[in-house]
This record gives sequence, structure tokens and C-alpha cells, in this order.
Amino acid sequence: MQLNIGPGPESARTIKPKRGYWGRLGRDIWKEWDLYLLLVPGILFVLLFKYTPMYGISIAFKDFNIFSGFADSPWVGWKHFEKLFTSPDFAQVFKNTVIISFLKIVILFPLPIVIALMLNEMRNMIFKRTVQTVIYLPHFLSWVIVGGLFMDLLSTNGGMVNKALASMGMEPIAFFLDNSVFRSVLITSAGWKETGWSTIVYLAAFTTIDPMLYEAAKMDGAGRWKQLWHITLPGIAPIIVLMFILRLGSVLEAGTEQILVMYNPVVYQVSDVIGTYVYRRGLGSQDYSFSTAVGLFEAVISFTLVIAGNAASRKYLQRGIW
Repeated sequence: MQLNIGPGPESARTIKPKRGYWGRLGRDIWKEWDLYLLLVPGILFVLLFKYTPMYGISIAFKDFNIFSGFADSPWVGWKHFEKLFTSPDFAQVFKNTVIISFLKIVILFPLPIVIALMLNEMRNMIFKRTVQTVIYLPHFLSWVIVGGLFMDLLSTNGGMVNKALASMGMEPIAFFLDNSVFRSVLITSAGWKETGWSTIVYLAAFTTIDPMLYEAAKMDGAGRWKQLWHITLPGIAPIIVLMFILRLGSVLEAGTEQILVMYNPVVYQVSDVIGTYVYRRGLGSQDYSFSTAVGLFEAVISFTLVIAGNAASRKYLQRGIW
């Protein structure tokens, strides 16, 4: 339908009526039906495995009984959350989670950026690709294997590290039994396993920087450091912001799989995090309602951190995920 406005045909203007969102979507689906058809399996997967299980959140507000099921278990409101916030065990668990996540962010988040910058400056492509391959291979090892490797390396009974300490006249260190050093083992092993994989993201970001910028900087007399500071880092800044905001979303996760493999009751005081606490209470003590309440609390905090991080990034850096 077209509307002609004006006193005559010479001054006529054609105005097309605006389509709503659903109208535009329907038109796009009609035109590109084969592409939208490819989305169906992915959408079904998300609905089935991501949204359908969210019904289980309701047991955080019930005294869940495995024999009564979801529907027949009695509602108890905020009972489990009140128990959560008054539990001295959870206070220690929450503290451990924040400390371990903070250490991983401060120490491990900048590390792949630094390594990527160093690799980007290398001109020997064979050496560069060899180093890149070697450092990202640990990502493909499971935490069970990585935990076993570090237990062998750090063992007080024949471990390579303690042998080296003994050769220098030092006392052996019980890395997996000493509360003062166990967190450093977690940080070190996480860095060894995941830093190389994160480096790839930043190496890929370098390819989006226009080479002409470097050429112009050289003509203006800029050295390697000035090019790094004024071209390379601003060029990958959006990726750094994106990775940091996504990292905020997993602050309260703190590496649950890693800790489950490597910790033991002796170091619970410094290593028991929300994920391991939920695992022990949910499966070990079969307190499903309380463990679900803890998990829901973690999810809400993580969601809030992502929203707040993105809002702060848009306000102060003029960029964000959305």
C-alpha cells in the first residue's frame, strides 16, 4: 500500500507504511527460510537442555523429597536462603571463592595478553608457531590428567620439585596438604592449562588491526614501544573488554572441576568454594534443596556482575558486549 501526499502528481511523495518487528521477522523468514531452518536444531537444543532444566530451580524454595518429586514436595519459601546466609560454613566458602577468583583475575587474566603481545612481535614464524602450539596444547587435557601430573611433580615422595628443593638443602613442601601454599598450586596449574588457549583469542584480534597504521607510525618515527602502546593495545581493547566481562560471569565458579580433582579435607579451609560446597551438600549429604539455593545464589550474583561490568564498560570505555 502506498500513500500519495500533496496537491498534485508533481509534488507527490510516496510513503511506505512502517513494519513492526514481527512483520519484518516474518518477511525475513519467508525470504531466507532455508537459513532459518538450519537454526531449528540449535534452538531446540537450547530449549531442551538450557531452559527446560530451569524448572528445577523451584526446589530451592521447597523441601524437596526425591520420592515425592517436584510437584508434591512442600513449599518452604526462603527457608534455605535464610539457612544459607546464616551458615558459618558458607561464609568461609564464599570468602574462599572470592579470594581464588580474585587471584586468578589479577594474575592470570593479563598473562595471555602479555604472551600474545610477545608472540606478535616475533619475526621467526617457525619458532612463533612452535611456541604457540606448545602453550595451548594443555587446554585439551582434562583436569584429572593435569591434577595427576601436578601431584607427581609436587609430591613429597619423589616429586621433581621437592627433589630440586632437597638438592639445594631445603625442606620438602607438602603442596597439597599445606593451607599456605595450596592456593598457589591452583593458580599455577590453572595458568599452565588455560593461558595458551586464551592467547589465541588475542592473536586473532591482532589480525583485525590495519597494517597501514603501523606503516604510518613508522613514517612518523614511532618505535616498537610507541606502536605497541598507541596502535596494538587500542586495537585489541574491545576484545580485552569482552573477555573481562565474560570472566566476571564466572567469578563465583572459581574452577570447581579443578578444585574437586586436587583438593582434600586437609585444605578445605582455603580451597572449598561454592561449586565444591554444592557438590558435597547435594550429592554427599543429599540436601538437594539447600544445594540448589546455593547454586541459584551463585547464578544471580554472576548475572549481576556481568550486567554491572557491561554497564561500567559502556559508561567509562564507551564499549561493551551489548
